[in-house]
Amino acid sequence: HFLLFALALGLTLAAGQDVDDEGRKPHIIIIMADDLGFDDVSFRGSNRFLTPNIDALAYNGVIINELYTPAMCTPSRAALLTGKYPINTGMQHYVIVNDQPWGLPLNETTMAQIFRANGYRTNLLGKWHLGMSQRNFTPTARGFDHHLGYLGAYVDYYDQTYKQNGKPYARGHDFRHDLKVSRAEVGHYVTDVLTDAAVQLITAHNATAQPLFLLLSHLAPHAANVDDPMQAPMEELAQFEYLTNLTERYYAAMVSRLDRSVGRVVEALARQQLLEHSIVLFLSDNGGPTLGDHATTASNYPLRGQKHSPWEGGIRSSAAIWSKRFSRLGRVWRQRFYIGDVLPTLAAAAGIQLNSSLQLDGLNLWPALMYDYGAVEREIVHNIDDSVPYVSYVHGRWKFVNGTTSDGQYDGWLSQRHNESDPRAAHYEETIRNTSVWQQLQLLRDDLASINISALREEAAVKCRAPKPDDAPCLPLEGLCVFDMDEDPCEQNNLYEKMRDGRLINEYLQRIEEFRRKARPPANKPADPECDPRYYNKEWT
Repeated sequence: HFLLFALALGLTLAAGQDVDDEGRKPHIIIIMADDLGFDDVSFRGSNRFLTPNIDALAYNGVIINELYTPAMCTPSRAALLTGKYPINTGMQHYVIVNDQPWGLPLNETTMAQIFRANGYRTNLLGKWHLGMSQRNFTPTARGFDHHLGYLGAYVDYYDQTYKQNGKPYARGHDFRHDLKVSRAEVGHYVTDVLTDAAVQLITAHNATAQPLFLLLSHLAPHAANVDDPMQAPMEELAQFEYLTNLTERYYAAMVSRLDRSVGRVVEALARQQLLEHSIVLFLSDNGGPTLGDHATTASNYPLRGQKHSPWEGGIRSSAAIWSKRFSRLGRVWRQRFYIGDVLPTLAAAAGIQLNSSLQLDGLNLWPALMYDYGAVEREIVHNIDDSVPYVSYVHGRWKFVNGTTSDGQYDGWLSQRHNESDPRAAHYEETIRNTSVWQQLQLLRDDLASINISALREEAAVKCRAPKPDDAPCLPLEGLCVFDMDEDPCEQNNLYEKMRDGRLINEYLQRIEEFRRKARPPANKPADPECDPRYYNKEWT
């Protein structure tokens, strides 16, 4: 594997820049869902509701089988944009609440800054959530040429307001065109607002002048404010009347509108003849919240835990990527991949040489992705948060969990599949093949080999091991848990007692301590009541 990796890397570097035959750098399109459950894309096998456009992208491209993210919004976005673990940027503890005056440290270089410095037109549509208390925390000061969207945690889907729980602040509007307040979107469904903006941006982009970098950072399917958390257009909701639980029905409609967005973006790229020269990545920022705060009925089946937990259900994202450059399309890639790998991997795809002074934790896995092999036995620090406290760490097949969040109340297997099924599932393959995403991507295929949708769907499904009589439970508030993730992806059998006297355990515990010693202290700051929107014309400012 190492020799293959070195050979492929050498081929990439020898080319000078990874550009197409006409010397063009690829357009980079990242579509990020917010709080989407691991099992809430139907290419994983669920028929609760279908996501035909996302599935078509996945089957025609590459399903990234093990893409890992931090378990919450702010640290996940920090890792994406910096290529670093949150422990190395001070973003490891919880999220930035709207009334807290802190943000991604200003000495950190973002992906947007890197791509802009290398000739890209950089755009962010949607959620930021990396600081808003100072202008220099905001997107257009962090490398984005343009931002349309909201700066804080979430907003109402129709009026783009945010009401902070447990505080006497006024309800505030949070939606801006760059730094200018924009109320033109009030009354319009925000998923559609962001999709319309993406289509307009793609349509207006001058590809001969510079390549396009677009991060479409959706609100969907995150819950809105607690007084009205589940929101969707009535015509979308009407498609899911077979779901008897009303919250589930709304959630299905919210995801469905997100799926439509993926379809419209791919259509726009194709219409402008940009698709052939694009890399399109779809992912979620973290697992979904099945229960508790901002719960949406999101399903992380069959994984353990949910958002804001150390378990796979909080940190494993369903993701897919498409590029015409891949040596083989229509496959499942099993290399473990961290969200912090996105920056160096896409930089390599664009022929961008990264300065070693950036000290990234992410790896360039572009050659392995292009040529379809597992390059490295990946080490990932999911998190070390001593203020909770908990640790979640993986090295190769071995995962370590010590401590947990929320006093362990969301540590179990919270999701099950049930019998209510999308009527379209009876003709699943036909539904996928009838999408415009499928048809546009098929037009760009060089080989004539057919794609076996059923086989790919089966391969992308996660299967838990059968329980055994000698399985040991994991009680993370009482002691260390160790899992063999190759054999036990659902974290059912704690191997610590069997392995505690071995060299492996001590080596990895020492490694964790090394990361802990080098970690930056959390950058969190206490709330500042002077941010109350009533002082700023009912705007979060």
